[in-house]
Amino acid sequence: MVPACWTVQRSGEAPGRRVLDQDHPYRQELRALVYPSSIDLSSRTLRYLTRQLSGRRRKIGTRWRRLAAGRQALLALAHLRCGDTYAQLAAGFSIGIATVYRYIREAVDVLTTLAPTLAEAMTTARTKAFVILDGTLLPIDRIAADTPYYSGKHKRHGMNVQVLADPFGRLLWVSAALPGSTHDLTAARHHGIIDALTTAELKCWADKAYQGAGGPIRVPLRGRRPKRWKRRHNTTHAKIRCVGEQAMAVLKDWRLLRKLRCSTNRITDVVKAVLVLHHASI
Repeated sequence: MVPACWTVQRSGEAPGRRVLDQDHPYRQELRALVYPSSIDLSSRTLRYLTRQLSGRRRKIGTRWRRLAAGRQALLALAHLRCGDTYAQLAAGFSIGIATVYRYIREAVDVLTTLAPTLAEAMTTARTKAFVILDGTLLPIDRIAADTPYYSGKHKRHGMNVQVLADPFGRLLWVSAALPGSTHDLTAARHHGIIDALTTAELKCWADKAYQGAGGPIRVPLRGRRPKRWKRRHNTTHAKIRCVGEQAMAVLKDWRLLRKLRCSTNRITDVVKAVLVLHHASI
């Protein structure tokens, strides 16, 4: 259930005052209005997260919770997939906002520990013909003074995330989030992606942002007036690399990542939790 709440207040009344008159015309509108909604995820994802939360509760010896593990999993999915706010979820699940925050944080922390490392991703990628490397900016709500998070390329504040995809555009690995002003090549070097690809002897296709990366990373040829063979090379390169945009679309399908309002210190955990849930749903 995705809730929406409205309250009507008469002019001259103190804020928060309840109307006790049974015949008052606005009395019925003071109740919370709840409408049904849906989450475009399979029940497999819900069952997976429920199992992880149930295991967490057994591990710490939880005796009682306001919500069962299945309801907590549903709450976390509604937040991550649909971007529902804490206030909406609190009204829909009849719990406090602080409880919603703790439940979501717990679910994200549990999922983060299950996210694949870069070394594990390289093990999976060795079975592929090649991989596709690309970076994306996850928008955040920051003011103009937060210079490190401002991306001059995208003209907005955000966090830089590096993504590895297989030849079919399936999401393999997502990096930790860096401030939006970080260049894609700098981010790739910071995360050790280039060294990992070189060690694994994997071919990698990337865009012009990774010029000078070296190693196994292949980028388009530069030039203001390229020759015909260079244009053919760049066209073929673009056809291969564009498949990686599907991995970006998978991330942006999780509406919370379209405009993050949480602390920048939590964004890495949120992105990794989304990666784990995506792998659990396929």
